Amino acid sequence: MVNWFNRFLDQVSDFLAHRKGLLPILGLVLIVANLVLEFVLPGSWLTSTDLLLQLGLILAILGFLLAWAL
Repeated sequence: MVNWFNRFLDQVSDFLAHRKGLLPILGLVLIVANLVLEFVLPGSWLTSTDLLLQLGLILAILGFLLAWAL
């Protein structure tokens, strides 16, 4: 189990090292999708909880931190 996890982390690290802006861009896409859904589906569970906004912010911040570290 540990060897599988180590190989997985190595592959993800190698993938993201060459694509440093991928996670922040995906985070921004989620934030914009939340904005669009606010107008398309007002009052739904997805828009009232701002789930995509929160996931987008977390992903963008994590992406900036990983890009800086890699």
